[in-house]
Amino acid sequence: MARIWPFRHLGLKALSLGLAVILWMVVSGEETVERGLRIPLELQQAPAGLEIIGEVPATVDVRVRGASGSLSRVSTGDVVAVLDLRGARSGRRLFPIAPEQVRAPFGVEVVQVQPSALAMAFEPSASRQVPVVPAVDGRPAPGYVVGAMTADPKTVEVIGPESAVRRATEALTEPVPVSGAREQVRQSVNVGLIDPSLRLKNARATVTVQIVPAPLERSLRSRPVHLRNVTPGLEAEAVPSAVDLTLRGSREALAGVEADDIVAYIDLAGLGPGQYSLSVHADSSPEAGVTRIEPSAVQVRITSGKH
Repeated sequence: MARIWPFRHLGLKALSLGLAVILWMVVSGEETVERGLRIPLELQQAPAGLEIIGEVPATVDVRVRGASGSLSRVSTGDVVAVLDLRGARSGRRLFPIAPEQVRAPFGVEVVQVQPSALAMAFEPSASRQVPVVPAVDGRPAPGYVVGAMTADPKTVEVIGPESAVRRATEALTEPVPVSGAREQVRQSVNVGLIDPSLRLKNARATVTVQIVPAPLERSLRSRPVHLRNVTPGLEAEAVPSAVDLTLRGSREALAGVEADDIVAYIDLAGLGPGQYSLSVHADSSPEAGVTRIEPSAVQVRITSGKH
């Protein structure tokens, strides 16, 4: 039989006893206080194949007791309530939350949890494919409209509570900007669902938006060409002095355009006397755009005075 030597490591034993006495004196000299804390709620051991229905509180309130020094050192995350869901079944269930289910640092005692029980509802998990519906933001350039829109992938898998999955009819993309576009727009965007209880297996899609000329045309004949920004002291003349304009847009947009709403012009800013061949531009409305000007360029003669 091995012999026990009570005086072996006597120095270490004495040091440990001294530290214990000092710690006891420090702790016993502090005032015992209580504090209210809002702490995170952690869900553990959720059974596979079950989904939680509705909102679950992210936090609970507790009252803790301990030495004032110990409580003053408690920070966010040091105290956590743990709810074990391993016994969950389909339907509505009540889970008690006792002080023993709260993790706390040494020296901190949990005396109360509020609420003392949490009601939760569960449903079997389900999944199915739903179509991806692209969305756009803004308007194409005048005279152009949004054509066919496609998403790749065309469908995504929706996962969640069985009843919510049955209600899901589509997944939406974030809007693809098409403001001022005159040709196809292609962009990778996020895909989402309106119901927060659902989630997607793949939350990205590439959306292609065709930008096509508006379906109808309207012609404006012999519209005068306005000469803008003629340098003071100079005179300008355009030959020919009128052009034909072709508008494109929807039936409603074209019907609402007055002839005087569309102005053909040439900008002469910074040009001195001489003869120039200059392009004609046109102001158009947001709904109906000018797609053709005939002739597209005219001769402009700038002189220093009347002859």
